[in-house]
Amino acid sequence: MPFDILAHLKALCAAPGLPGHEAPARDLLRAAWSPLTHWLETDRLGSLCATRQGGGPRPRPRLMLAAHVDTIGMLVTRLDGDFLRMSRLGDVDERTLPGQLVTVHGRHDLPGVIGQPPAYLLPKNGREQVTPLSELVVDTGLPAERLRALVQAGDLVSLAQPARELQNGLLAARGLDNRASVTALTLALSELQSRAHAWDVVAVATVQEEFGLRGAGPAAFALAPDLAIVIDVTFGRDANTRDLAYRTFPLGGGPVLGLGPNIHTGLHSAVKAAAERAEIPYNLEVMWEHSGTDAFGIQVAREGIPTMVISIPVRNMHTPVEIVALADVIRTGRLLAEFAAGLDPGFMGQLALD
Repeated sequence: MPFDILAHLKALCAAPGLPGHEAPARDLLRAAWSPLTHWLETDRLGSLCATRQGGGPRPRPRLMLAAHVDTIGMLVTRLDGDFLRMSRLGDVDERTLPGQLVTVHGRHDLPGVIGQPPAYLLPKNGREQVTPLSELVVDTGLPAERLRALVQAGDLVSLAQPARELQNGLLAARGLDNRASVTALTLALSELQSRAHAWDVVAVATVQEEFGLRGAGPAAFALAPDLAIVIDVTFGRDANTRDLAYRTFPLGGGPVLGLGPNIHTGLHSAVKAAAERAEIPYNLEVMWEHSGTDAFGIQVAREGIPTMVISIPVRNMHTPVEIVALADVIRTGRLLAEFAAGLDPGFMGQLALD
């Protein structure tokens, strides 16, 4: 049955999966990856690792393809009468929160909204300022006594903006960082069903990336891959960022290949060659310091792992209406499959820092 990329991406974006609480999204991936791989396991922190066995001679080298599955959100800190107070889980942009739909994951899921007082009820010196998260509240409509019976400090609050298909093959949704990359990884596994590959390929949905890149390093240490490619998102270009061409990338222009100290230069060259071989358009992103991705932890696991970053451009990052071009997700999945299928058993002997 053909892989329905849009349905898969929408389902993943609809599933909660905040840092440290990724089970709802992980369960969807387990069901999707199970028929595409030979075995699956969940590590001690919760990262899902799915291995597709290669056809080369044993002992086979191993390629790790990693995309974090967690998304940003909030955590209930206390109950304040009929309302809930929150703190952030991940880098939540406070500017976007007032008026947002949310789901409170208490004893059972409760719909809610994030509210703030109208400007004319705020002090004059605060009317033009961004209201800090500590001063926002979640309103579920329940009275205090009923609210206390269903919600407690430590319960999760996830954004609940529904996905919306836009024109020209674009999708707006919450959680495209990084469910777009996870979808590309699923597509790559689907493509490898019909392509021979000598190496073992291990797809990893890492946890707690949005809360300090915590899941990728332990997963890489346990798996001990010979190579690793991290798939994440980067800044999509819009009308306000056209002049920042070195930091933003066009939607629909293909995957973005990272280059910098967090990237192995020989592996970068090999991935670029795979893109050109498959006639996949791409852009280059200079990552002059920390890449801000799981590659930072994977690169220094064990004795060091040659690591690469492939990114998908996303507009409005870390807001409830992130936007991605489906064509970029598809091309990223195809590039991953092309690179994996093109690895020969002797690749590591030829790999060198350029």
